[in-house]
Amino acid sequence: MVSLSVGIMLSTSLLHALPEAFESNADPRSLFATLLAGLLAFFMLEKLAVLRHSHHHEGDGHHHAHGHDAREAGKAGWMILVGDGMHNFTDGILIAAAFLANPQLGIVTGLAIVAHEIPQEIGDFIVMLNAGFSRLRAYVFNLLCSLMAVAGGLLGYFTLDRASSLIPYVLVFASSGFIYIAVSDLMPQMQRRATVRESVPQVFLIGLGVLIVLFLTRGH
Repeated sequence: MVSLSVGIMLSTSLLHALPEAFESNADPRSLFATLLAGLLAFFMLEKLAVLRHSHHHEGDGHHHAHGHDAREAGKAGWMILVGDGMHNFTDGILIAAAFLANPQLGIVTGLAIVAHEIPQEIGDFIVMLNAGFSRLRAYVFNLLCSLMAVAGGLLGYFTLDRASSLIPYVLVFASSGFIYIAVSDLMPQMQRRATVRESVPQVFLIGLGVLIVLFLTRGH
């Protein structure tokens, strides 16, 4: 899924979403500025997430009281729920913007988000179990966070439909997120598997992701 996500996200951004945005009447300099701002914004968001995560635990020599680990795990569970909810809400807006620009672009954008979200949601579920959530409670909260994408999609559809001039900028911002996630997060994970036996399937799945996007967007 990680390798497939890389192929889908990069090809969706570089072969479809960005060309769609730059073919509009928007100023190219403003679009490039949006791309730069998006890349830096995702970098800062990741920095904040890293800085807020506690690396201290019981027995590390910092004299933490009994129960420190459980409290930190609980905080991580709620923090990931808030972050995931905001992320899903933004994804909904981006999917709406893509569909308003071009139905085929909407399909591949949704596909790119799904390919990335499946492994991420599994990871979030594991974090919540580690934070002390029951399986049922973790599932319900994960489902509620996922429904934030529906809220974002509805807001994006009714808002952007009236402000069509904003759609190219939303597409560029979405592309910056796809490119940043693929290059800074997913591809470094893949580089840790350096043997030929592990690398060949990775390259094949990246290529498959690109072919899926090309197939879905052929003629557009």
